[in-house]
Amino acid sequence: MKHHEAMYIDGRWRPAAGSGTIEVVNPADEQVIATVPAGSAEDVDAAVRAARAALPCWAATPPAARAERLAALRDQLAARAEEIAQTVTAELGAPLAFSRTVHAGAPVAVCGSYAEIAREYAFEETLGNSTVLHEPVGVVGAITPWNYPLHQIVAKVAPALAAGCTVVLKPAEDTPLVAQLFAECVEAVGIPAGVVNLVTGLGPVAGRALAEHDGVDMVSFTGSTAVGRTIGALAGGAVKRVALELGGKSANVILPDADLGKAVAVGVANVMANSGQTCSAWTRMLVHKDQYDEAVALAAAATAKYVPGERLGPLVSARQRDRVVGYLERGVAEGARPVVGGPRTPEGPGFYVHPTVFADVTPEMTIAQEEIFGPVLTVLRYEDEDDAVRIANGTVYGLAGAVWAGDDARAVAFARRLETGQVDINGGRFNPRAPFGGYKQSGIGRELGPHGLTEYLQTKSLQF
Repeated sequence: MKHHEAMYIDGRWRPAAGSGTIEVVNPADEQVIATVPAGSAEDVDAAVRAARAALPCWAATPPAARAERLAALRDQLAARAEEIAQTVTAELGAPLAFSRTVHAGAPVAVCGSYAEIAREYAFEETLGNSTVLHEPVGVVGAITPWNYPLHQIVAKVAPALAAGCTVVLKPAEDTPLVAQLFAECVEAVGIPAGVVNLVTGLGPVAGRALAEHDGVDMVSFTGSTAVGRTIGALAGGAVKRVALELGGKSANVILPDADLGKAVAVGVANVMANSGQTCSAWTRMLVHKDQYDEAVALAAAATAKYVPGERLGPLVSARQRDRVVGYLERGVAEGARPVVGGPRTPEGPGFYVHPTVFADVTPEMTIAQEEIFGPVLTVLRYEDEDDAVRIANGTVYGLAGAVWAGDDARAVAFARRLETGQVDINGGRFNPRAPFGGYKQSGIGRELGPHGLTEYLQTKSLQF
């Protein structure tokens, strides 16, 4: 077991103000693998002061020079990719192959994209007799989740640095080890002291202190909608900028002329990835009534291949496992039919659940309305396209989704009717430059690409 005794503040590793620690548990075997400091409001204050002191110089650094640092950070993340993957697997439980391709690979792509965007972005523009300046918003408090721990760090820190902001990072307490690695990479590439600071700690303590701090100009938070409401209220009360990337209950709509086999197979893989712990997962599969039984059978066969402990990892914690089991029990109680899986948990150590497909699900059921955050697929039938639109839009969320049709034009026409921030058309691939974020209670603002950069900028007009 490794004991981390320091946090990265003002360009150096320093002990926490208090003696509290957080235990990091491997969810596959339930063993404590490390401890990190439990930062306090005092630690947050030191980090914010360091970030504020570093802000003028970093904001004045030419974008091309900021881009060079981001490119170096990208290369450092790539060089340590295997260590990153092993670390995420140990603290999150994701299968190692998935950690290598997604948890370690995606942050490299995102960081590299911001090195390019920083070089090409128009930080000044002319509008009539005005010059409009796009300037950094200031000190950013970044509060990141455990489900994609490094990707979410990079998706906030990289655009903030590209914009000229300085950052105080508070990672999720379940997965702080990869954040330590990230801070080591920041140090290794010579990003100036105070520009990026790391405080590990509990959300109600360190996270709240960061959101409330008078020296923080913007809070960027990814997590549950419930916590997002609290963060938004704290930031709004202080009239500071806020970006919230929250929950989802995304619909995977399969139109009658689509390739049903492919749509179902890709849809199941999407839900099972990361053990279903993905805010944008397509957890509601909408199928025309005439194809419903076939789709359920295909989904059951595909899901059966995800064996816990092999292709499917554990959930991040006992708390999360119990939460998912509660939803599985609720689904059965409300009349849904588990054709694969169900509430019973696998024997042996680890926070595992059985991957589950629910049939005979109606739109008003709890499992069709609330975010479960586990390997659980609900299959719903629809009558026609208008009915499919009504069901797809019939939740408080609007983060992502998918549409499958015989041709892209028909799928796009349907996607235009969806109240959601991102839609994959016939299996469209991840694009690190495309804006990501939600409608309704799925959040405020966008991450990734140039749209993600603008979240960290404010505008000033000079009239001539």
